[in-house]
Parts: sequence; C-alpha cells; structure tokens
Amino acid sequence: MRKNSFKILFFLFSLTAFAQQPKAKKEFTTNGKKVKVYTTAENSNLRITATDDLTFSAAKQPLEIETSVFVEPSKKFQTFMGIGGAITDASAEIFATLSKEKQTEFLNAYYDKQKGIGYSLLRTTIQSSDFSSASYSYIEEGDKDLKTFSIDHDKQYRIPLIKQAIQTAGGKLTTYVAPWSPNAFMKSNKNVLKGGTLLPEYYQTWANFYVKFIKAYEKEGIPIWGTSTQNEPMAVQTWESCIYTAEAERDFIKNFLGPTLKKEKLNNIKIIAWDHNRDLMNYRANVIYSDPEASKYVWGMGFHWYENWSGGSSMFENVAKVNEAYPNKGLLFTEGCVEKFDAKKYQFWGNGERYGISMINDFNNGTAGWTDWNILLDQNGGPNHVGNFCFAPIHADTTTGELIYTPSYYYIGHFSKFIHLNAVRVSSAVSRSGLLSTSFLNTDGTMATIVMNQTDKEVTYNLIIAAEKTIVKIPAHAIQTLVY
Repeated sequence: MRKNSFKILFFLFSLTAFAQQPKAKKEFTTNGKKVKVYTTAENSNLRITATDDLTFSAAKQPLEIETSVFVEPSKKFQTFMGIGGAITDASAEIFATLSKEKQTEFLNAYYDKQKGIGYSLLRTTIQSSDFSSASYSYIEEGDKDLKTFSIDHDKQYRIPLIKQAIQTAGGKLTTYVAPWSPNAFMKSNKNVLKGGTLLPEYYQTWANFYVKFIKAYEKEGIPIWGTSTQNEPMAVQTWESCIYTAEAERDFIKNFLGPTLKKEKLNNIKIIAWDHNRDLMNYRANVIYSDPEASKYVWGMGFHWYENWSGGSSMFENVAKVNEAYPNKGLLFTEGCVEKFDAKKYQFWGNGERYGISMINDFNNGTAGWTDWNILLDQNGGPNHVGNFCFAPIHADTTTGELIYTPSYYYIGHFSKFIHLNAVRVSSAVSRSGLLSTSFLNTDGTMATIVMNQTDKEVTYNLIIAAEKTIVKIPAHAIQTLVY
C-alpha cells in the first residue's frame, strides 16, 4: 500500500512540475505570412499609405548587384518602451486656440493607433522652458521651504491637454518630466536664464521640489514614470538653463535626488541622467555609472540630437558605445526638433529624413524609446519667450485654425504606428548604404521592418529572412514599414 501511495504522489508531483514549466516561445516564421507595405514618399500623395501586399518565396544567396535587407529574428536586443513628443506650455496654449473639431483631429492624429500614429511616450517640463509664453515658477521667489508650491499655472492649459492625450491613447502614456532651471534665488547667477549653477545650500530644497511636482501631477491623475536631473546641463542658454558638470550631477543624484525620492516612497520614479547631446554622453556615463552609490539610482541616460551645432555630423556611434559599455542601463532619446523655423520649409523633405535617419540609428544602437520635442507650434514656430522658434511635426495656423502636417509627422509615424509597446528589436542590416533599416518583433508575433531610401532613385530590394524572401520597391526619398 505504501508503495502504491508513493507512486501516486510521484505521478501527481510530476504532473505539477510539468505544468509549471514555462511554455517555449514560438520562434518567428514567415510561413503562410504576407507582407503589408506602407509607404511615405516625396513628390507623391503617399503618406503612410498601404502600397503592396507581398508573399514570401524561397531565397538563395543574393548577388552583389542586388540590394538586400536582412532580418534575423533570433538575434534579440532591447525592449521597446515607446515613441512620443513633449507637451510644452507652447503646445498646450496653441491647442487651446483650436476649434473642438480640430482639437479632436489633433489628438487622434498623435495618440490614436488606428486614426493616427499611436504615440505612447510623453515628456513635459517642471516649471517654464523657452517654449512657454513667459518664465514662471511654482513657488514665490525666496521660498526655500516650498510652502507656496502650487501647479495652478499648469492647470489652465498644460494639464488639460495632457489628460486628453492620455484619454485618447487609451488611458496610459508613459510620462516623464525635466526641469529647465531652479528658481533664481537657488542659483549662482541669481537668474533662471543664462546658465548658472545650483548653489550647494539649496540641493535639498531642489530635490524636494521634484517630489512636490511629481506628487502634485499624480494627484491630478497623471502618473509620472521618471524625471531627468536637468535639461541640457552643459548649455548656457538665453532661456531657462542650469549647468551641472558630470561630477555635480553625480553628487546631486547620489546625495540628494535619489535618497529624497526613496525617502518619499517614490522609488519607482526612474532617474534619467544627462538629457543633453550625444557628443559628451560617454564622459557623463563614465563618471556617473562608475560610482555605485550614484549609479544605483539611475535608470539610464537621455540624449538629444543637437551636437551638430558645432558644424559636425550626428554622433550616432556614441550611443552605441554607451550601450556597449553599460548594457544594463537604459537609453532614451529625450528631445529633437528642426531648428530655425521658416514657414517656407513646412514641407521640406529633408526635415522628415532627419527624423528617419536618427530614429533608425538610435534604435539600432540600443535606444529603448524616442521622444520628439513640441507636439504642436503656431505658424511662427512658437510661442517662445526668447525667440527660439523651431519646427514641430504639426503646426496650427492660428489665423485660419487649420492644422499643417509636416513630413516629420509621417516619418515618425512609420515607427510609432507599427512598433507596439514591449516589442523587441531584432537584427536588421542592409547591403547598400542608400538604405537604412531597423526591425522590431511585436508581442503578437508580427514583425515591423522599417526601410528608408535616402537616394534620388527608386530602389528594388530583397527582404530576406532565413531561407525566405520577398522583393520590394521603394520610391526615391521614401520610408516604408513592412508588417509581416
């Protein structure tokens, strides 16, 4: 009897153990799949337009005279956390001038996955930035105890727009924040503008300020995912700015911001270091990440694309080198826009291509998410209280009430509409430099491969996955998303 009982127990244990084993994930296959092609192209009416339904056939060694895109689904990299833009005071103020019909169109254009391009990330500012109608603060000047703290200013325009964006996106947008400057009394230059540094005696006050802001926004029903330490900490700007050396940022995070968030039970808030251009990001990473006490508080690094101010080209390889050196830290593109607004260049195609080039390179170099700057500006590239006017993917002409969609909107959409949250980037490569490509495997088993043609000629290329291929045509100066 005891022997039989033992056999029964062993059998039951075996069944339980078998049931608890994780199911093997299905490997990606092209079997039975069709390729849906969406295209945006210069000198055409194609704007994220369905242009082809293709099938796979047997592939063989491609010839050197052919152009090919190679995707290897088994080689997986970072998990995708989203694409989005910044809701600044400027964007919110212009949105408020639109008719209800145009407001709905605008919200759907960005945040609805079916009607628009499905933004899932949102950045906003702590206090004012250059893209505010004027400088302002949440406290009275000199209030080091923050007794007068209030976000009433934001409740007029910015918070209502953020809430509508979240609602349109289905109830969730990964939202993170960034300060442009502490208050004048906390700074060495006694001015919120033109740089200066945070005075050591106000380090704790300023750390408390982040807590006040995060709690105030969350009370409004806007969950905060993370905060950067400082927007562009090495730039003395004519607008709100504050300088932190790498060592100063490290020490502020280690001794004040990190411990304060922890003490206030805000451990879930991710701290983003740097939040500036690709040029100096490697030094910043080396200094902060090499200090274990600072590094433990830092989710990863944010970066911008304005390093070409010096006359050089984009430093994409620096992103890859940070990712290579610190593979356990996150990477997030936190800001980019086309500078020097000129209404004659609303439809300048190169502006859209700048987005495509950056997004493909940044994702291929390990970036998890990508955030554009202002989601909306007026017909002057503002409002901006220091005249630093620039482009947005969508502009509103406040004299006519019309929305103007630029090529940048469609280039971004080729990524944000088809790459789903928690997708995983897989290996993707091209055989000719005229094309760029990146690929993401979505959680529903579909693949999204983005291909961009920078040349003046139509290109016919092979899309090759394992022993299968399909043949695709991409127009000159175009971007495609292939879903299969």
